[in-house]
Amino acid sequence: MGRLTIESPLGRLNLTSLDGALTALDWDTGETAADRDAVLDEAARQLRQYFDGQRTVFDLPMRPHGTLFQQRVWAAMLEIPCGGTATYGDLARRLDSAPRAIGGACGRNPLPIVIPCHRVVGGAGKGGYSGFGGLTTKDWLLNHETLLVHAPVS
Repeated sequence: MGRLTIESPLGRLNLTSLDGALTALDWDTGETAADRDAVLDEAARQLRQYFDGQRTVFDLPMRPHGTLFQQRVWAAMLEIPCGGTATYGDLARRLDSAPRAIGGACGRNPLPIVIPCHRVVGGAGKGGYSGFGGLTTKDWLLNHETLLVHAPVS
């Protein structure tokens, strides 16, 4: 298992890999990890590009641990384009489920940012966000992506 801590505009992020795939992204737990591998180095590079406004899609081998239902929800979240959003109800209808179940899967997402649970919003607004900083972080990510996709091309 590899672990790497990187700096971001949202604080320190801890990345974890196992058997050649990214398995977790957590906000700083207080320890600095530097047991890196090629997957972690690439994840760090892509996250830096994302935060620098140079990347809108992640292209990483991922193996998030979760139930079959959670995997389906996370796969659906990956289809929401950068700068866009979908409601819990939208995903629930698409997956023949309930909005609350979608919210539960969002809250258990082991790869926030990379699997964009921040793009899932409530029907009347933002909904929740279980990542560090809660709705402040969700707002930052959504605003960052809006600027990213609407930035003038030079």
